[in-house]
Amino acid sequence: MSLNGIEFKGLLKEKGFKLTTQRRAVLEIMQDHKGEHLTTEEIYELVKERCPEIGLATVYRTVQLLESLKLVRKLNLDDGCCRYELGLEDEDHHHHHLICEECGKVIEVAEDLLDPLETKIEDLFNFKITDHKLKFYGVCEDCLNH
Repeated sequence: MSLNGIEFKGLLKEKGFKLTTQRRAVLEIMQDHKGEHLTTEEIYELVKERCPEIGLATVYRTVQLLESLKLVRKLNLDDGCCRYELGLEDEDHHHHHLICEECGKVIEVAEDLLDPLETKIEDLFNFKITDHKLKFYGVCEDCLNH
């Protein structure tokens, strides 16, 4: 599911918010950089190119709003920064991340290989799993070859 301006406007209105130029610009940047893991400051630098009058505080508030609407996900990749990626409500699970300990590159693993494990855990413990997060640490192919 991708959101266009009309869908986003409807979602905001339903939650009691207005679609501002700044909110639209932040969402467009997140859509343009889907699959990337951006800090709020990186989002700000990108949005500022389209919307020079925007302030960093506005970007922070907008990212928090998008997170509360489940349009973006906050990630902790253990690098001291909060990062965000586009993540829509209709996705069942987060994807997983491979984090290079040499260069810091983050590689996404789209396949969710944990479904059988989740089913087994749910059965064994009579526990309904709603989500999981998984990070693998190691050395990426580029760093291995240098």
